[in-house]
Amino acid sequence: MIGFILKKLGYALLTLYGVVTVIFLLFYLIPGDPAQMMMGQNEDPKQLEVVRAKYGFNKPLSTQYLYYLNDLSILSFHSTSPADFTYDSGKYSAASLGTIGTTEILFKWPYLRESYQKTGKKVSTVIGDTLPNTVLLAVAAMSIALSLGLVLGVVSALKRDTWLDKTIQVVSTMGMSVPSFFSAILFAFVFGYALHEYTGLRMSGNLYEMDNYGNANSLQLRNLILPAIVLGIRPLAVITQLMRNSLLEVMGQEYITTAYAKGLNTLQVIKKHAFKNALNPVITAVSGWFASMLAGAVFVEYIFNWNGLGKEIVEALNTLDLPIITGAVLVIATLFILINIVVDLLYVWLDPRVTLH
Repeated sequence: MIGFILKKLGYALLTLYGVVTVIFLLFYLIPGDPAQMMMGQNEDPKQLEVVRAKYGFNKPLSTQYLYYLNDLSILSFHSTSPADFTYDSGKYSAASLGTIGTTEILFKWPYLRESYQKTGKKVSTVIGDTLPNTVLLAVAAMSIALSLGLVLGVVSALKRDTWLDKTIQVVSTMGMSVPSFFSAILFAFVFGYALHEYTGLRMSGNLYEMDNYGNANSLQLRNLILPAIVLGIRPLAVITQLMRNSLLEVMGQEYITTAYAKGLNTLQVIKKHAFKNALNPVITAVSGWFASMLAGAVFVEYIFNWNGLGKEIVEALNTLDLPIITGAVLVIATLFILINIVVDLLYVWLDPRVTLH
């Protein structure tokens, strides 16, 4: 088990290295001067030169790439020589591991740099403020999708080829076909505007909102309902289909026939034997959908004005705030990799026949 996890983490580091390289090449080779993006309308040449020197924008691209890797690495190397020291390491909350010659080795958390538009604000702070809202939204959406999808999938399998089965199949197919942004607009208008008097829901809102006097934040869970439902529609449809097909396949196995021969009824067979073995493809879908929700909640969050990472990415794209974009992509990629490792471990728990390699 430990060897498997270490090997997976090794692959994860290689994957992240590739992601970091692609991110750097995509965003740091685009036309435009990062220093001018940070300064906005301020065209003072002297200040531009100061910003370029501070962040290393005046260095060759290969040097900037090494600076970027140095910032992201948990081990950073910095020159202590006044003649060579051009890149400020004081921005780190780091512990010194010692000095080799004129090079100091620092142990730190990965540094995602500072926002271009939110002066002096670290990208890690921006992501830390918004990512929990996106995770909460994704968890709520996946909880809805799982609870309803598993039930509907089992019912559809047990009522195979009946009107109920066909109705569930048609509805789930429609759920997979409708884009999230269209569902978001539709649900926001119908339930947040047209039927607001009856539902009490609103077209937009955050988890916490200021009171009328701007003095305190109040919890507004009702603002979570519509975006969670909209974000959960497509995974709900996929889980329903997968659970139905997987359960039908499992119910045709010989050990299920043996269970019936022992006198167990249908519900007992499903509960003790079929349900758990039918979950493998569902878990695969859930892991993929949950990770994609963290990245794909962009339109849903923006339409419902939900203060999450997706909405922050849209705003960063509009203002060309490259550090926030690259930091968000890197964090999402890391979460995606970690979720896949957890899913591999869940396979072993669900099916002892699966071995770790």
